[in-house]
Amino acid sequence: MRALKFFLLCFATATFAGCASYHLGATNGVVQGDQSVEVLPFNNQTLQPRLGDALTQALRERLQVDGTYHLAKHGAGDVIVTGVIRFYARESLGATSTDAASPVDYRVGATVHVTVRERISGRLLLDKEVKGHALVDIGSDLASAERQALPLLADDLASNIAEQLTEKAW
Repeated sequence: MRALKFFLLCFATATFAGCASYHLGATNGVVQGDQSVEVLPFNNQTLQPRLGDALTQALRERLQVDGTYHLAKHGAGDVIVTGVIRFYARESLGATSTDAASPVDYRVGATVHVTVRERISGRLLLDKEVKGHALVDIGSDLASAERQALPLLADDLASNIAEQLTEKAW
């Protein structure tokens, strides 16, 4: 009986010690939902059409799901997020067994310069380059494959931007 009590005590101690460093809610000092964020449309300076719109929508959805900031849908937010998509590229990852010059997959990537400011003071909170990537299985049509990978690339970029907004202490 004593051994069982000792075992349960050790088990409980180990279980609760593992949870001791867990932090519920935002880790950047912001009270969850206390501030609103306004995401302005991203300026697309690449030749990839609709990437700016896809990224803007993906970031708004990501911030809404995260809940650290309240998304300002109509009107001004406490924090304003703007960005410029500066770079888009694709890199071949593999080749077919019959033709070494014909790639099978591509890795598409983009670089976005993100700026975050407080509306009232105009203070710059974040000014950083953020990168994102997605894999493209070419199939029979590269253009269609890239179009289908566009939401995946936008989502990866949005995830990386949202992480900078919600997890970093400015």
